[in-house]
Amino acid sequence: MQAVVLAAGKGTRLRPLTEDKPKGMVEVDGKPILTHCFDQLVDLGAEKLVVVVGYKKEVIIEHYDDEYRGVPITYSHQREQKGLAHALLTVEEHVDEDFMLMLGDNIFQANLADVVKRQREDRADAAFLVEEVDWDEASRYGVCVTNDYGEITEVIEKPEEPPSNLVMTGFYTFTPAIFHACHLVQPSNRGEYEISEAIDLLIRSGRTIDAIRIDGWRMDIGYPEDRDEAENRLQDETEATSE
Repeated sequence: MQAVVLAAGKGTRLRPLTEDKPKGMVEVDGKPILTHCFDQLVDLGAEKLVVVVGYKKEVIIEHYDDEYRGVPITYSHQREQKGLAHALLTVEEHVDEDFMLMLGDNIFQANLADVVKRQREDRADAAFLVEEVDWDEASRYGVCVTNDYGEITEVIEKPEEPPSNLVMTGFYTFTPAIFHACHLVQPSNRGEYEISEAIDLLIRSGRTIDAIRIDGWRMDIGYPEDRDEAENRLQDETEATSE
């Protein structure tokens, strides 16, 4: 299975950490966020890494070159930040099979393998790692509505009144059908091409998307304090396993 990593963001909220580097190159526990992502994707069996770059892309390309742990890397350039669906379309020509998608500003210590396993069972057309958050935080995320079988029936991006507190985490598996859906997406009120809209189009076309609840934790590194908290968690886990 191939793996796509979205790493084109500027990381404005992470400044001054991103003054001279893209968000994915901010270090957490001694190594860049992208290294954490790549390690997990390679461990999950990624045969190819397709990395979407943009802001200060040369820092990423010079650091990783054309392979990581023996797995080839292909770079795709997102020239304008127009949303995740727009970013995903930049890799369409490089992906021709089911693939993993990871947001390159997240740290995961969770059951990612369960999502990949579900995709390989051919039971679903896509699978997402999801988690429950406090109701007052749900409006910050893509909110998922599920049926009794754990299938996602609706995805709403940052709703003012969330119908659920179950949200997407930033790790997904898809078939190439997602690219067709992304082509049909129209700009949102924020002026972005939202991945949630593409997912909703898949659902309305009859595709099955499974929600895999998180077992563990993940941290979206949006602010310097998020970086610090993720680092503390990783160090605590390292100390716990060494005792």
